[in-house]
Amino acid sequence: MSTTKWVYSFGAGRNEGRAELRDLLGGKGANLAEMAGIGLPVPPGFTITTEVCTAFYDNGRRYPDELDAQVQEALARVEEAVGLGFGDPAKPLLVSVRSGARVSMPGMMDTVLNLGLNDETVEGLATSSGDARFAWDSYRRFIQMYGSVVLGVGHHHFEEIIEDVKNELNTLEDTDLDADAWRQVVLSYKDLVERETSAPFPQDPTAQLWGAIGAVFGSWMNPRANTYRRLNDIPASWGTAVNVQAMVFGNMGEDCATGVCFTRDPSTGENAFYGEYLVNAQGEDVVAGIRTPQPMSQARAKPGELSMEAVLPDAYRDLLAVRDTLERHYRDMQDIEFTVQQNKLYMLQTRSGKRTAAAALRIAIEMAQEGRISHEEAIGRITPSSLDQLLHPTLDPKAERTVISRGLPASPGAAAGAIVFTADEVESRAQRGEAVILVRIETSPEDVHGMHAARGVLTTRGGMTSHAAVVARGMGRVCVAGCGGVRVDYKAQTLTAGSHVLKAGDWITLDGSTGEVFAGRVATIEPTLSGDFATLMGWADSLRRMKVRANAETPEDAETARRFGAEGIGLCRTEHMFFAPERIGIVRQMIMAGSEAARAKALEQLLPFQRDDFAALFRIMAGLPVTIRLLDPPLHEFLPHTDADLLSVAEGLGQSLDALRERHAALQESNPMLGHRGCRLGITFPEIYAMQARAIFEAAILVAGETGSPVVPEVMIPLVGTARELELTRAEVDRVAKEVIAKAGVALDYQVGTMIELPRAALTADAIAQHADFFSFGTNDLTQTTFGLSRDDAGGFLPRYIEREIWPRDPFVTIDREGVGALVEIAVAKGRGRKPGLKLGVCGEHGGDPASIAFCEEAGLDYVSCSPFRVPIARLAAAQAAMAQAATAEAAKQQAAKSGNKATA
Repeated sequence: MSTTKWVYSFGAGRNEGRAELRDLLGGKGANLAEMAGIGLPVPPGFTITTEVCTAFYDNGRRYPDELDAQVQEALARVEEAVGLGFGDPAKPLLVSVRSGARVSMPGMMDTVLNLGLNDETVEGLATSSGDARFAWDSYRRFIQMYGSVVLGVGHHHFEEIIEDVKNELNTLEDTDLDADAWRQVVLSYKDLVERETSAPFPQDPTAQLWGAIGAVFGSWMNPRANTYRRLNDIPASWGTAVNVQAMVFGNMGEDCATGVCFTRDPSTGENAFYGEYLVNAQGEDVVAGIRTPQPMSQARAKPGELSMEAVLPDAYRDLLAVRDTLERHYRDMQDIEFTVQQNKLYMLQTRSGKRTAAAALRIAIEMAQEGRISHEEAIGRITPSSLDQLLHPTLDPKAERTVISRGLPASPGAAAGAIVFTADEVESRAQRGEAVILVRIETSPEDVHGMHAARGVLTTRGGMTSHAAVVARGMGRVCVAGCGGVRVDYKAQTLTAGSHVLKAGDWITLDGSTGEVFAGRVATIEPTLSGDFATLMGWADSLRRMKVRANAETPEDAETARRFGAEGIGLCRTEHMFFAPERIGIVRQMIMAGSEAARAKALEQLLPFQRDDFAALFRIMAGLPVTIRLLDPPLHEFLPHTDADLLSVAEGLGQSLDALRERHAALQESNPMLGHRGCRLGITFPEIYAMQARAIFEAAILVAGETGSPVVPEVMIPLVGTARELELTRAEVDRVAKEVIAKAGVALDYQVGTMIELPRAALTADAIAQHADFFSFGTNDLTQTTFGLSRDDAGGFLPRYIEREIWPRDPFVTIDREGVGALVEIAVAKGRGRKPGLKLGVCGEHGGDPASIAFCEEAGLDYVSCSPFRVPIARLAAAQAAMAQAATAEAAKQQAAKSGNKATA
């Protein structure tokens, strides 16, 4: 009977894992095995698979029966490889216990270092290393980390003890404490643990190991990990692996160090070695920002800084060679963690490095131009939503500004907002639509929800690889880190920078590209979409099948859409054109008119406004398609709300206020979103749609005459549920078109179609298609009507539904494939079954969501339409979707060929 393999060894010539097993071993475990397999110096260890995590949660936090024996066997291999014994009082083996999800989740889960130390093994470590200070420093680190992570003792309690000892000895740095001082700290730590847990600190190394393993698995479901997964669409079912690895020590003296580096600059993408290190330290010291790290290369060193290149030249040379090896092997920029123990380099981790959107573009394009990857791979490496970072304003270099401090340019871009000192308050104020900046001495994983909600992050401690820097870059948030010239007083709620004292709520501006911090709000300028951005978009456009249009009804939105590469307007919502002060009164007169004559008078006043609106859009789009949705107003948005508004309408119509009050009451609806709107309005009051159609066709003829190029408007009838509704409204549009064309004496091509936004329309699409030249799926309303859900009112319970995995994603953000998607597929099949050349698009908010765009490609739609700022995102996502479809088709073809060969044989 075969036994499930739960544990995979790596290092010391026994590599049971490889990169292809990432889902099973997690990213860290797979990459450790891969690095060891290509000959890099990786301390030996083993990985407990993600399947154990799944089993752990599925079985009441119990482990599989075979796990203990497999762990003991793998641990024995590590002991043999390094010549040390786990729990051996004379020559103790110490291990690290780290998490390792299949995708990087920096800082979200727990880690324990120096595990295996107790009151006996610390003495053996002191003797075998010849350095008592190092041994006791390692022991206090272990108690502090284990006590916090596994036993639940507050981290700040341990820090308070160290500060008390340093004050007592009149020293400033942890490195100033000697062996006796660390012994004193250890005794105090043990007393603290016993007071807080009512039990002595565990001395059995095996019990310590299982405690740490359980803590790592337990941290997969901690609040910060849950938040990070939700923000990054990482399924809880994936689980995390646990990596147990022989410790190597960067804190044994001045010939030891630890560091984090990137094979290229993660902020700019420059092909230059980039990172930080600390002499006589362990890895947590670098990322926690407790000590100020130093630069890797001498070229980046400032006066007074000591680079690794100068201090540890042999190890630095070895690290440069590793950099080249890893980039060649993985063909991507790598984020590396390393330790130097007595001048010998050890690799502790590599992973694809998180980077800004600008850096991702540059790296992908340069690697393609260097011949390391193909254009298709370059396109596939850019997360479409990350392009949003490149599409928003940066600081105007001509704007007045007051620099109050300067830190490290940890994540580029510009952001301004009110100072807020806690993550919870940031999230709360951001939900109210306020612009806020999270200001912290240093961030921790508990701050991740606030970092996501903030416009930017400012920290007074930490380097370019600190938690704040790495997480902010991954989120696309502006970040200035390590701003030592700023003092934060949480109690007083103040930020002090030199003579400037700012309070919570005061505004500051961050420049994440220079590290500068400014008082107040600084003006910005629009981005320049050229260089790497234009190159990538060109490659993407050459590969995508679907067109990308924009939702726009103002000249400003249309111009923005064209600048971002839109290939037309997929949705012009005409009701949005009527809210201007000079129009809203006339629209209210039209709606509240009690007679056809009064309504005609209002429509006559609106006609020139509409004609000018459409002409402006036709000019900007210069012959590209423009789909104009006829009026679809939920009446409650247009009815007058105040007595002053009612009086103004009454005067315009020449009616009494009392008569208008009666009319107003008669027009009230219990559920306006399902009321007298869309094509229902056009059927009951056909003169409204007739006016709009006249404005469209007159504008098209006008602009065609100006430019000498044809304009082909697309008229869209909204909220159709039956074929007869479209038949009647189309007949009115065609009647007006015939009149306008005859009067102008010119030819005009146009199309009439409908928006599919009701389940009945999708289910009867074959009948509706008889009267349509195109369908555009209005997935906002289709989602509402399919789920019986109000988008405006669902916010109170939607997060809970996502958290409980009732719905995998917000259905208004990513299309619900099983329900809404199924209706779209039915409509596509029925519509094209009746009319094979039927043009199909989507114009709901899903048109700018990459996952939804992938569905649209699979469903065979011709185009997607989205908000102007999401056009580049949609262009890239459409290219990636086309590539994925091509890969799927090729795989199916190969599978069919294999099946055919087998059948022939």
